[in-house]
Amino acid sequence: MENKKLKTLSLVSLMTSIIPAATLIPVFLKITLPEGVSTVWAGVSIASAVVGLILSIVCVRSEESRSPVNIASTIVSAFWCLLMIGMLALALFLTFLQ
Repeated sequence: MENKKLKTLSLVSLMTSIIPAATLIPVFLKITLPEGVSTVWAGVSIASAVVGLILSIVCVRSEESRSPVNIASTIVSAFWCLLMIGMLALALFLTFLQ
């Protein structure tokens, strides 16, 4: 029972880790989103990256539930979180530079 819950949790963490990549769809299709939709989309991306990272860490923490799916989910979520932290740091740096 516990193994099935962790397997489901690992798939959920992988899916939430991939959601921020959906923000690239309008860019590739050259679609401009309205301001409110763009803000909500960015918020969902940030939240899903953080939730995906937390769920991935929970799954990878247990040695018997460590699998390639969990490791990939952790790497993808960590990448998105680091990318967002880097953008935030750059924005703060450029704000204080002016």
